Amino acid sequence: MSVLKVIEILASSPTGWEDAAANAIAEASKSVKNIKSCYVKDHSAVVKDGKISEFRVNVKITFKVE
Repeated sequence: MSVLKVIEILASSPTGWEDAAANAIAEASKSVKNIKSCYVKDHSAVVKDGKISEFRVNVKITFKVE
């Protein structure tokens, strides 16, 4: 039987939500091993001068506990 754990990470990107999610995985993988999946729970954006300046995601990351 495997034990899985879920953590929540907030990440951002100036280029898009997909890149923000990739940034979340990249940052989490620096200290968390055996990442199995991610679920984008929420996404939002910062608007400056009528344009999106930053894309933000709230990601749930699932990993296997060894």
